[in-house]
Amino acid sequence: MEPSLVTGLYGEVSGLPAPVSAHVSEEQLPEVRTFTVTAEWSQSDLVRGSRLRYSQQWTLIADSNHHKSIRTVLPPGPCAPVAGELVSAISPIRGQRAVVRETSGHQLLEIWNHHGLRKCLNLTALKKHGRVYEDVQFGCLSWSECEKKLLYVAEKNKNTHDGESACRKDRSVYCEDWGEALNNKSVPVIFVLNLQNGSVSELQGIPPDVSPGQALWAPGSQSVVFVGWYHEPFRLGLRFCSNRRSAIFKLDLDGNCECVSGSDLSVSCPRLSPDGSTIVYLQGRVFGPHNQCLSLQQLDLRSRKSSTLLEVVNRPLTGEFAGVYEALPPCCWSADSQRVVFSSARRNWKDLYMVDRQSNKVTSLSDSLPDLSKVFGSWKLLTVQKDLMVVCCSSPNTPPTLRVGFLPSAGEAVTWQTLQQPVMTFDLHWTVLDVTPPPEEDNTHYSGLDFGAVLVKPTRRLHETKIPLVVFIHGGPHSQFPAEWNSTTAGLAQLGFAVLMVNYRGSTGFGQDSILSLIGNIGTQDVKDVQRAVLTALQSDITLDPKRLAVIGGSHGGFLSCHLVGQYPEFYRACAARNPVINAATLLGTSDIVDWRYSSVGLQYSYDQIPTAEALAAMLEKSPITHAAQIKAPVLLMLGGKDRRVSPHQGLELYKALKSRASPVRLLWFPEDGHSLSRVDTQADCFLNTVLWLHQHL
Repeated sequence: MEPSLVTGLYGEVSGLPAPVSAHVSEEQLPEVRTFTVTAEWSQSDLVRGSRLRYSQQWTLIADSNHHKSIRTVLPPGPCAPVAGELVSAISPIRGQRAVVRETSGHQLLEIWNHHGLRKCLNLTALKKHGRVYEDVQFGCLSWSECEKKLLYVAEKNKNTHDGESACRKDRSVYCEDWGEALNNKSVPVIFVLNLQNGSVSELQGIPPDVSPGQALWAPGSQSVVFVGWYHEPFRLGLRFCSNRRSAIFKLDLDGNCECVSGSDLSVSCPRLSPDGSTIVYLQGRVFGPHNQCLSLQQLDLRSRKSSTLLEVVNRPLTGEFAGVYEALPPCCWSADSQRVVFSSARRNWKDLYMVDRQSNKVTSLSDSLPDLSKVFGSWKLLTVQKDLMVVCCSSPNTPPTLRVGFLPSAGEAVTWQTLQQPVMTFDLHWTVLDVTPPPEEDNTHYSGLDFGAVLVKPTRRLHETKIPLVVFIHGGPHSQFPAEWNSTTAGLAQLGFAVLMVNYRGSTGFGQDSILSLIGNIGTQDVKDVQRAVLTALQSDITLDPKRLAVIGGSHGGFLSCHLVGQYPEFYRACAARNPVINAATLLGTSDIVDWRYSSVGLQYSYDQIPTAEALAAMLEKSPITHAAQIKAPVLLMLGGKDRRVSPHQGLELYKALKSRASPVRLLWFPEDGHSLSRVDTQADCFLNTVLWLHQHL
């Protein structure tokens, strides 16, 4: 466990590239039809302490008789680094590439074609708006059909009222933003760039109580469709929250705006069909769980009527589709506009699905093998264009792999081809566990729910001793650990630890009932579920050492880690928690998602809520701080100084409680990092310190 060797190993596992986006273009040559797949990859580099982006291209030659089968895949071109790009989009006909690039403090909008750089505008120098939005929440870059206009979202200029002065008395007025990871994103505005004359104009007519984003051109390019998030009476954090009141709006260029989706709902991801007739989008409830099972809606643009393509799944049947839990990829339609393709959580897996608009029937498109013999536990759709799907596949022992396949005809399976094998695979063994709570741990309101976990361990044991087990708990709580590549898990397993990634009740992929079952039961049901998963793993695998157990996790996973060492003080030997919730009562006034503080303990939320003694008592009672005096296991805390979701003062509260009792505790403080502790240097630091902490105490 030499620190330099641990860091070297982490550099290896975290530095493996993952595809983040893909684009398909098609060409009909005299003899053959070719497809060009361009993929963009992300790769962490510990030397620079940053993430690199690069692109790579493949040419696929299709069968001349049957263009839905690939005859040859030519070797890819070299990897080309992509520097400073914030957002990019390829035009629908001529394949021009629009890029918003950051360089020397300026944002440039560039148009590239087959002859190089065609146009370059310095958006910063134009002073029409603030920074362009590049995030997935609001950001967009959309070409008009005629390829003469571009649509994007940027921050409204603060100086628009009276030139540069902006009135001295207003300079210090507080400006709300959209919370964690959306700092300084406050008033988004939609802009249109006219490529013929280089003019940039703000779209008028957006309702004043709405923040627009995810905009796209409607057919004919005379109107725009966008998602509007309601920001009155104040903004709540948006990141990881699919429960914010929002609607789909249609706005014409004359400033006439109408709402075309239902009211008091949460919507996202509008995607226009290739024939221009229909938009599909995701829809969920407002408030309650901040991530949830969503319905897939379709909006007929001619009649303005919405209908449900896929309902919320309350209880999935064994082996069946379990609902939609994540964003749709930018391109998700079949070429005939009759089918929609997407990936979603299913129990401990992430699967690839297609829904047919005529029958509403859902089909799984991943390798048609029984779960236990699946090579890949995770299938993530990057794009489907010209009926060619590009997917990222991975497993706990297999880093991200790029695969392609054509959408199948009815009753057929997909013929998948691998474009890019990972640089290396790992000699690790993984298995999926199904866990059933005993009768006394059943939830009486949502009876009969089970859950699962993924166990990853080294294939060969050192000196034939039993393997120490690290229990890894995801945050959210409404998220998932699918059986996919996870560099923390792989790194720990390479160093000789077994890792149990637990999907307790309330995780995504098990139906809406499972998500709702956790409301009001945090700190009890989820804690017992993790403990039950650990006991199940120990009973089913005799190579695991029941005397050397540790628990790690971030956010709600940190909350559960601290609960477990407090509620089962004799059971765990070490704990490492990132930005944990420690005292929900003291978190109430500092979190960007104050609504979740109420919902999580089973209370209704409204904007005008004033804390009551009863509400604060409920929050305190469900918090790990109430068990702090029982904690015996050494605790490592890792806190982001700029965390707006779970204030770093939460971790400090536990640190002081443990220090006052002379209980072993160590605290790492990352002043420039936020809730996800996502900076490359922070992640390496956290991994090294966690490993050394586990090694010392196990």
